[in-house]
Amino acid sequence: MKYIQLIFLFVTLLIITSCNTEQVKQITNTEDYEAYLNIDSNEALLKAQEELNFWNNKLQKTPNQYPYYSKIASANAQIFKLTGNINELKEAEKNLLEANKKTNFNNAGYLRALARNYISQHRFKEALQLLTKAEYNGEKLEQTHFMLIDVHLELGNSKKVEKYLSKVKNFKNFDYLIRISKYNDHIGNLDNAIKYLEQSLAIAKSSKNQSLIQWNYTNLADYYGHAGRIKDSYNAYLKALEINPNNSYAKKGIAWIIYSYERNPEEALRILETVSKENAAPDYHLLRAEIANYLGDKSAQETQTKIYLAKVKNENYGAMYAKYNVLLFADDNAKKVKALEIAKAEVKARPTAQSYDLLAWAYYKNGSANKALEIANKYVVGKTFEPEALLHTAHILKANGKQEKALEIKEELLGAIYELGPHSEQEITNI
Repeated sequence: MKYIQLIFLFVTLLIITSCNTEQVKQITNTEDYEAYLNIDSNEALLKAQEELNFWNNKLQKTPNQYPYYSKIASANAQIFKLTGNINELKEAEKNLLEANKKTNFNNAGYLRALARNYISQHRFKEALQLLTKAEYNGEKLEQTHFMLIDVHLELGNSKKVEKYLSKVKNFKNFDYLIRISKYNDHIGNLDNAIKYLEQSLAIAKSSKNQSLIQWNYTNLADYYGHAGRIKDSYNAYLKALEINPNNSYAKKGIAWIIYSYERNPEEALRILETVSKENAAPDYHLLRAEIANYLGDKSAQETQTKIYLAKVKNENYGAMYAKYNVLLFADDNAKKVKALEIAKAEVKARPTAQSYDLLAWAYYKNGSANKALEIANKYVVGKTFEPEALLHTAHILKANGKQEKALEIKEELLGAIYELGPHSEQEITNI
C-alpha cells in the first residue's frame, strides 16, 4: 500500500512539473532593456564623484570642519552602491570613524551612519553596539529604532524586532512600511510583505524621491518573483532602470528571469557580461559560473569561479561573502572542511536560521548527516521559509532515512524552482 502511495505521489509531482513547464511563456523583450546595456556614461556615478570631490576640497581648505567627514562618507557609500567597489565602503567607514572620534562617539546621527556602514559589511554585532549607544543618546530616537529593527532582524532577534516595530508603528510612514514588509517576508507572509511595500512605493512616489522609488521598485520586483508574479517582477525592474539606467541589480534581476523562467541562458549571460563591466561585486561572477555550468561550459564556469575567488580574497570584504563561500566550498572535496569553519564563524556572528542552515549543510557535505539533522531540526525547520534552506533540509532528511518528510518538502520545492534556478530541477526530482 505504501509503495502504491509513493507511486501516486511521484505521478502527481510529474503532473505538477509538467503544468509548470506548460505555463512558461515569453515575458521579456530585448527592446525593453537593450538601451540600458553598454551605456557609455553613468550620470549617478558622475554626480556622486562630483560630490566626493567637492567635500574633499572643502575639508582640505578647512580641516577643522569635522561634519565634512560625514559628507565624504555619504559620497563614498553612494559610489560603492553604484560600482560595487569595496574600497569605497571601507573609505566611508574610515571617514565616519573620524567624524565619530571628533564628537567622542556622542552624536547619534554619526553613530547611525557608522552602524549603517557596518550593516553593509555584515558586521552586525558592532552595528548593534553603536545603535544601542545612539538609543541611549536619544537624538532622533525613531530613526535609531528603525535601524535597530534592521540589525535585530539580521541577527535573528525576532522578539526585539517585534518590540521596536511596535514602538514605531505607523502605516503612513515609509520607513515603518518597508520594515514591516521585510519582517512579514521573514515570517513567510509574502502577501503582506508585498502589500506593505506597494504602500511604501505610493509614499515614495508622492515624495518624488527618485532614490527611494528606485529602491522600492527593485525590492518589489524581488517579492513579485518570489510570489510567481514574473511579469510584475520584470516590469518593476524596468521601472527601476527608467530611473537609473545603470542599476546593476535590476539588470541582474532581468537576467535571472530570462535564465530561470524563460530558460534562455545565453541571453542572461549577455546581460550579465555588461553588468560585470559596470559593477565589481563578486557575486555576479558566481551567477555567470552557475549559468555556464547549466550550459555545460565547464571552462567558462571555472573561469568565472576563479574571478570570484580572486575578488573575495580582498580582506576588505570580511564576512560579506561568507554564505557564498560556504556553498561553493562545500561542493569541493578539497575545501569542504573550510566550508564548515566558515559556517561555524557565521553562526557565531549571526545566529539566524539561515546561518544554521549553512552549518547543517556544511556538516552534511562533510559526511556528518546525523549532526546536520540535529542542527536542522533545532534551528532551521519551521524557522525559515527560504527555498534554499528547504532544499538542504530535504537532502539531510533523506540522508537520515526520513524519506516521507523529505517528500513533503519536495512537493513545496517544486513550486520554488524559479527562485532556486533551473539547475535545481533535476536535484529536486531526485530527492
